[in-house]
Amino acid sequence: MAKTQTTFFCKNCGASSAKWIGKCPSCNEWNTYVEEVIHKDKPDYKSTWKKEQKKAQPTPLPEIEKGAEYRLPLKDAELARVLGGGLVPGSVVLVGGEPGIGKSTLLLQLALQFDSRKVLYISGEESESQIKMRAERISFANPNCYLYTETSTQQIGKALQQLQPDLVIADSIQTLQSELIDSTPGSISQIRETAGDLIRFAKETGTPVFLIGHITKDGNLAGPKLLEHMVDTVLQFEGDRHHVYRILRSTKNRFGSTNEIGIYEMQAGGLREVSNPSEILISQREDSLSGISISASLEGMRPLLIETQALVSQAVYGTPQRNSNGYDSKRLNMLLAILEKKCGLRMGMQDVFVNIAGGLRVEDPGIDLGIVAAIVSSYESMPIDKEICFVGEVGLSGEIRAVTRIEQRISEAEKLGFKTIYLSKYNKLKEVKSGIKIVEVSKIEELLNFLFG
Repeated sequence: MAKTQTTFFCKNCGASSAKWIGKCPSCNEWNTYVEEVIHKDKPDYKSTWKKEQKKAQPTPLPEIEKGAEYRLPLKDAELARVLGGGLVPGSVVLVGGEPGIGKSTLLLQLALQFDSRKVLYISGEESESQIKMRAERISFANPNCYLYTETSTQQIGKALQQLQPDLVIADSIQTLQSELIDSTPGSISQIRETAGDLIRFAKETGTPVFLIGHITKDGNLAGPKLLEHMVDTVLQFEGDRHHVYRILRSTKNRFGSTNEIGIYEMQAGGLREVSNPSEILISQREDSLSGISISASLEGMRPLLIETQALVSQAVYGTPQRNSNGYDSKRLNMLLAILEKKCGLRMGMQDVFVNIAGGLRVEDPGIDLGIVAAIVSSYESMPIDKEICFVGEVGLSGEIRAVTRIEQRISEAEKLGFKTIYLSKYNKLKEVKSGIKIVEVSKIEELLNFLFG
């Protein structure tokens, strides 16, 4: 049997070398050489999932028959929403996130909820007893869920051939290795080879496959960028381990929109779906406090009402502090400059702290108006009515700009019992028959006159 032949190529210029070298002699770049397989042995088992494939022929586009779209239903409504309405047969989904954020818990719950189908959970990181302990904490049970602790793709291929599951979960792709490549697990060549084997299995059998991926310290998925191009869907599991809420985002989806998000709450019994996150993200307080406002945000296609908090105090040290949690610090500095320029508030000598309640990170510019209201409320020590919410983007000249999907934001505010909403007068509102009072403003000065006189 011929030995597998490999060589090393520079990712930057494409130069080759028989062995790994630190600095490329052609382009003088460091650590760019990766191992590539030139010739590899065939596995010692015959793949029974391969079907007879017809030779591809060029076909005019109008003559191609449109296949019926079929999705496997999921009991996890949040995951189904992010995937685009269900799980597409033969799709490969890559789930990334920080350590301890709940990736393994999320997919183990999915495996246990798939009670009518056969599931194979491949673990290369934990033992069977560890996964059994986690499964006992989850309130679901699936007698058709099989656990396989193995890292060799050759052995995994034999197990897939024997079991023929309806769903495969690999935890994680960085721990798998192919015996045909002489490199450590987690290397670029190993990740590409092992992921390629599982993707071929998914496409040839129509079996959906979930891959759990590690991330680097920069927050990117570990391994080659090619891995994200190979899979059909890339999901990012985000959140702060010190808070109970988790957000599942889609950064790539060949079968649906990337604007949808799923929200979960981490509990002792696993991850709980949050169907109406606005009620949880708004604190139920009895007293009116300064520096707190409610903003109508939009996460994907879902409107959210979030609590924005601000604290403004006299600067003790020479340089004022600017600190924000869950909000862009550069945008905060811009809003403070607008308040000082257009409204005459002396923010240059004040410490300003901004926080988004619940540990969320919001990038929607539509919460600018709520941030401004909270900052001025804390600066003037005057509370804002609890039945008021805000939505609007603030421009550099102090104008209130229109935002998207304003009708959905108004409807969400009305549903939660708010009486008044402040928004931009440049929003082209349709005839909205609602019980909430709509106050249109065009500049920050108008908003402050309405709120604080």
